[in-house]
Amino acid sequence: MLKFGVVGGAGAVVNTVALYVLHRLLRAPLVSASLVAIELAVLHNYVLNDRWTFGRRALSGRQFVKFNVSMIAGLAVNVVTLWLLVRGGMHLVMANVLAIGAGFSVNFLSSTLWVWGRNR
Repeated sequence: MLKFGVVGGAGAVVNTVALYVLHRLLRAPLVSASLVAIELAVLHNYVLNDRWTFGRRALSGRQFVKFNVSMIAGLAVNVVTLWLLVRGGMHLVMANVLAIGAGFSVNFLSSTLWVWGRNR
């Protein structure tokens, strides 16, 4: 789980740098730049998780698609959790911390059980 978290943190850096370069320096529209930055981070995270976290030697297109889907599921859980907690009266920062934890849990479990689970 620690390796998965480290990879996710590095992916956040990839996302931020790519977004800054694409939007601020290259003047790409924000939404387009964000979509490209997110996908670059997902690709980065997939490769590092595949090689380092889960110790596989060969990348798989099918597995990459599954990883993308699992990341979207984690994002959805994060956003819905945040919305529900804030709407229920919880402070934004505390709600965000809990929402990040919920999204991370979904991402880790789906990666461990579904994306790489059958190949371990």
